[in-house]
Amino acid sequence: MTDPYKLALPAHRDTSVVYSSPHSGRDYPWSFVKTAQLGERALRSSEDAFIDLLFSDAPRQGAPLLAATAPRAYLDPNRAADELDPALIEGVERRSHNPRIASGLGVVPRVVSNGRVIRSGKISKLEAKRRIEKFWHPYHARLQSLLGESHKMFGEAILVDCHSMPHEALDNVARNGRIRPDIVLGDRFGASARSDILDRLEEVFSRSGLKVARNTPFAGAFITQHYGSPSRGQHAIQIEINRSLYMHEREVKPNRNFDTFRSLISRAIADINDIGRKDLRLAAE
Repeated sequence: MTDPYKLALPAHRDTSVVYSSPHSGRDYPWSFVKTAQLGERALRSSEDAFIDLLFSDAPRQGAPLLAATAPRAYLDPNRAADELDPALIEGVERRSHNPRIASGLGVVPRVVSNGRVIRSGKISKLEAKRRIEKFWHPYHARLQSLLGESHKMFGEAILVDCHSMPHEALDNVARNGRIRPDIVLGDRFGASARSDILDRLEEVFSRSGLKVARNTPFAGAFITQHYGSPSRGQHAIQIEINRSLYMHEREVKPNRNFDTFRSLISRAIADINDIGRKDLRLAAE
């Protein structure tokens, strides 16, 4: 694992939209795997597996796609760099309560899905900082530069942060009598994006026959919060996709619907990219 990210750029960038896939990394360092007490499938359960592949048509349609290479179980770009877990990292003092850290999901995770502990014992603070310096900082520096380029080129930036959600994560939604969503759009309850942009994203996925929810159970985490600033013309929306639509969750493999669903996402990308173009036309009028 050498490069901190994969970046696919369009031949002609003609929309303010930028796509980010921070959790689809699947390059596991051998030194990490051999010290883990979990097998490969358990470690991979934290991945937003194949999300980078689902959105791989974005550059062909005019927008850049940035994808992490480090797996989420190793380093999480969707956390702040200082969200360090004292239960995992030596020499870290406990601070005010942070529910993400308390649950083991800091910037260097202690657990994977269902609270399964990755390794016994702690890692050094030096090791944690090494991961952050090698992967977290380059990823965010590149993401910030892409958004800055959009702002300079088009007068605004729209970040679409792409994720997947376990089918079981939606059980509580279904139990509460609501329809189990295929897509959850998160804008931090209106704080990270202009409302009409979220409206149009919902329309894009609804037209594709998908059931869409907003902010429940996922409203967006660090990336959405950090980069979303509508007053500055910078909008960030998190997309969560129900994994069962395109993959076997237990085996972490594409299912027989993968190609069909990827085509659906490709059509959605075309419409999402057009949101960036429409906003540019409106701004010019």
